[in-house]
Amino acid sequence: MSTAASSSAPLGAAEGAKSPGAPVPVTIVAHDVGSVGGMERQLAELAVGLHELGHPVTVIARKCVLTAGSGVSFHRVRGPSRPFLIAYPWFALAGSLALRRHRRGVVQSTGAIVLNRVDSVAVHCCHQVYTAKPGRPGLGYRLYGGAVGVVKRFSERLSVRRNSDAWFVCVSEGVSEEVRSCFPAVAAHVRTIHNGVDTTEFAPGAVPEAARALRAELGLAEEDLVAAFVGGDWEHKGLRNAIEALARAPGWHLAVVGRGQPRPYQQLAAQLGVAERISWLGVRSDVRPVYAVADAFVLPSSYETFSLVTFEAAACGLPVIASDVNGVRELITDGESGYLVEPSPAEIAQRLRGLAADPQLRARIGAAARESALRFRWEQMVRAHHELFEQLGARV
Repeated sequence: MSTAASSSAPLGAAEGAKSPGAPVPVTIVAHDVGSVGGMERQLAELAVGLHELGHPVTVIARKCVLTAGSGVSFHRVRGPSRPFLIAYPWFALAGSLALRRHRRGVVQSTGAIVLNRVDSVAVHCCHQVYTAKPGRPGLGYRLYGGAVGVVKRFSERLSVRRNSDAWFVCVSEGVSEEVRSCFPAVAAHVRTIHNGVDTTEFAPGAVPEAARALRAELGLAEEDLVAAFVGGDWEHKGLRNAIEALARAPGWHLAVVGRGQPRPYQQLAAQLGVAERISWLGVRSDVRPVYAVADAFVLPSSYETFSLVTFEAAACGLPVIASDVNGVRELITDGESGYLVEPSPAEIAQRLRGLAADPQLRARIGAAARESALRFRWEQMVRAHHELFEQLGARV
């Protein structure tokens, strides 16, 4: 494999240019590809999809989990994945060296994670706007979270200055507006390429046997209604509000999927008398059985960039009850394909009670959610990146 030009070379000047008539080689730099998480799954779909369109694809990452025979070339960046304040600068240095050595054709970095100049920056979150809440209580966690935020915001500003001629590809219109507002100097180079959803894999009735097994595992009767909550970072995803809403919506069971600190939420559930109506399912590599047993999807998040899980739930035909946040507002029409709500227990509970009282309403809104999700397919995301990379490849 050719050695790349130095990181100070002009955009598009890296070695590995495409042959005449062939799709341009693409190098994707990311922390992790293909593991659990919306961003990681999007990157896997992008890498494999670009290869299927004829692009020679190179991935530079800590971890890359793809199906056998994907044809994607992978160069591992060895190093820690946590804690952030060690893992992030480690990858910035090691990943930059790996990119300098292995870059081919057009280079896209996943956020501000390397020091090299690149052709495209995938923006899954604008850190000038979003500040994560600490996952655990205590002064130490708040101070650590504050330091993480400072590093992310500084790195993002440095990346924008370093790559002022690059394209900044945002996962939703909301994120694009945030980037344009925070970085007006590059506003003309901001575009939206929505993430996608596999509407074949995520579809009504896709995994009937697994759904029956999960319903039996949870001890649910056929008439029990289930609201699915899927995601990590529970404080900002709104799990507290979902639990408080459950106390006001009798007849509903809440299935919680994802990584978090369950103890304070379990204590809250016990105080509200709903502990027996909540199932803690942990991290699952396949969430389709959860959607299959569910009758609605609830995500009263304080901030999102795209929210892949919401699109998956909609593709499975579930009525969506979610905050009016980035990505979700581009999927859901309030009152038609779901409900855009304030992240308050009272409003969530009102919608849950309305859905419980009217099975035909659940079916109608779920079908509309499915139709809306069909507008966001992985193939469209891959094709849009292909067109962008071919334009950038013309500079080579």
